[in-house]
Amino acid sequence: MPSPGPERDSGTTPRLEQEELATLQSRLQRMRMKPPAQLPPIPAGAGAELRSRLQSLRGLELRLRAKAAGTGTGPDGVTGTESPAPAENGSARLPAYQRFHALAQDTAPGLTLPYKYKVLAEMFRSVDTIAGMLFNRAETITFAKVKQGVQDMMRKQFEERHVGQIKAVYPTSYRFRQEKNIPTYSSGVKKSEYQLTLEPVLGEDEQLCGRPHLSASRLLERRKEFHRSLVNIVKQHHAAFLATLSPPMEVPEDKLTRWHPRFNVDEVPDISPAELPRPPQENRISTAQEVLSAARGTMSAKMEKALANLALRSAEAGAEEPVLSKAASPASASSALKGVSQALLERIRAKEARRLQALMTRAAGQEERLAMLGRLPAMARILRGVFVAEKKQALPMELACARMADSYPTQMAAGEMEKHLRLLAELLPDWATVHAIRTDTYIKLDKHMDLGLVTGRLEKAAKEAEAL
Repeated sequence: MPSPGPERDSGTTPRLEQEELATLQSRLQRMRMKPPAQLPPIPAGAGAELRSRLQSLRGLELRLRAKAAGTGTGPDGVTGTESPAPAENGSARLPAYQRFHALAQDTAPGLTLPYKYKVLAEMFRSVDTIAGMLFNRAETITFAKVKQGVQDMMRKQFEERHVGQIKAVYPTSYRFRQEKNIPTYSSGVKKSEYQLTLEPVLGEDEQLCGRPHLSASRLLERRKEFHRSLVNIVKQHHAAFLATLSPPMEVPEDKLTRWHPRFNVDEVPDISPAELPRPPQENRISTAQEVLSAARGTMSAKMEKALANLALRSAEAGAEEPVLSKAASPASASSALKGVSQALLERIRAKEARRLQALMTRAAGQEERLAMLGRLPAMARILRGVFVAEKKQALPMELACARMADSYPTQMAAGEMEKHLRLLAELLPDWATVHAIRTDTYIKLDKHMDLGLVTGRLEKAAKEAEAL
């Protein structure tokens, strides 16, 4: 017997749907008939305040964009109304390991080269190695052979542009020519085509068995000469940077041992490639002026006028000389310096310039002595503690160095520790003395002298040496 439930459900469901639809329609009708809510009136001064806030937000956005592009110079260099300037030399497009290569070196600070210059020096070494092997085998050195060898050695792309840079840095390293009818086993180069060839420039005395020979010692000399040329190029940019400082500085190149602390080495402009020989092109038109000269009288006046205008624009574009490097504009005075005497600022800048000049001309031996002087105050405290613990007036130098090495926070060899103790005795002979008795060396200390006076004299000696 069928159940009555489904029949009752099927009858009530359309009725419920109709009631819901009618309810919704009535609510929609009431909402349409209801008057819209009135917005509150805007205060009189709110428009100017909103505009000022909007302007400040736009200025903050520009500053954030400039900082993200690597051109933000802080509150003194970028204001809220300035537009971010494009990054120079493409530094924003370079990865960080190239832009900050000089800062990541673990070697002592000195005349370090930019990353791209070091890569070029390594390319020159690879070119010299391959060219030396081919030259000593009396083979013709073509760019195609050198390119393949350099790319296999360095795993980097090597193009004619790099050869032009090598010629610009070291012009007397190779003779470059365009030659044809060179035997080739490459399917991409025909024997009748011109190829760029390289020939090392050697002296008359560099011969072996009656013919020129590129020896290993000569390769090392050429490598050192190329490195010196790269350093000289960076020195020129460094001198231009020093001339833009306030006050301007001038350091002799032969006395320069490190770059200025604010000189960004990795932002030095790239080397402009020198002109390489090109294959001769006979009866081949390449410019609008040549087309105009060849076809004069055979075309309409309108076409001649258009070609003449194109030739004029090309000549004007070629006459503009590219700017190699832009001198940094001097930074504007900060608002924090308002009210400070100009004479005082000049004296401070002159003192800072003298300090930086002494830093840039300091020799390696002076740098080592300065580092030792900086460690002496802490070592003097440890040495006095060692003598107090041992309860003796004199100690063997070997024992004193061992005790000092155990107590000093930085690991140091016994020989280096002895150098520091001897320097300590040299600076303060009335406090520490070194005595050689028979085959042993002893160090004697005056434990009654005030330790504060001792460390003060050592710090003063370090400051005087740093000012030299």
